[in-house]
Amino acid sequence: MTSKFTTVGIFGKTNDPQTRICVTQLINYLQVQRIKTYIETETLSHLIELQDESPIEKDNLSKVCDLVIVVGGDGSLLNAARAVVDGNTPILGIHRGRLGFLTDISPAQMETTLNDVFNGKYKVDNRSLLKVNVDSQSEHYQCALNDIVIYNGDIARLIEFEIFIDDNYVLHQRSDGLIISTPTGSTAYALSGGGPIVYPTLPNILIVPMFPHTLSARPLVIHENSKISVVLSKENSSDARISCDGQVHFTVSPGDEIVISGYDKQIQLIHPESYNYYSVLREKLGWNLNSSSDRYPSKSSS
Repeated sequence: MTSKFTTVGIFGKTNDPQTRICVTQLINYLQVQRIKTYIETETLSHLIELQDESPIEKDNLSKVCDLVIVVGGDGSLLNAARAVVDGNTPILGIHRGRLGFLTDISPAQMETTLNDVFNGKYKVDNRSLLKVNVDSQSEHYQCALNDIVIYNGDIARLIEFEIFIDDNYVLHQRSDGLIISTPTGSTAYALSGGGPIVYPTLPNILIVPMFPHTLSARPLVIHENSKISVVLSKENSSDARISCDGQVHFTVSPGDEIVISGYDKQIQLIHPESYNYYSVLREKLGWNLNSSSDRYPSKSSS
């Protein structure tokens, strides 16, 4: 088998028994195909029977591998994506989680899909990320594939802040917090907050208020080249928190300016040739089948 992917890294949440089984099957498949395989160290730590396999640190995946395969849910893929985005390493997701908007290949389809992928039959989906940094910590930044959330930590209390877009004042708000989302993240936390579903490759950023203390506050969709500044009021009585993809957290203080913008690199998601975003929405969100048939109607029959 001739493939542009010759070195594969495996990343997954292998403390789950079903995920361990899937990872083991994947490794056996790759060995048969004579593809060099590395296993991320935390992933490997739960695979006692595979301790002789080649380990690799998460931050080195993109330096060594030309494809990363994630076995797990969307959370696992988000974790891997932030680690490999700077190396421009594509990711393929095998679904062992809950909804699975990003990890869209079932274990039953794994070998068939990988045969196609290694023979060049696949789709590439380029997804945008966000970057956040704080003026008081300007040398440090974090990135997110789904969303950046500003919230009040462990205290159930409103926080107060002002929003500027491209240095233009937009509004003053008191709310539980703010969700800044990519189009990819529009089907995640932002959806729960009442935000719109945005096609994942559109060049947009979503701003979604969390339980705002005004009925006029609504989600806002802006261009991905915009710079968003959120200035925390000095009147806030406690620190706030920032969450990136629900996985990386840090503290900000009253008076801090939080700057969010599009990241200068994208993540490449590998999908089967049959991948269709609207089919994913229909399946994951439970949109109804035609009541008179088990099949979805075609355009000509609607």
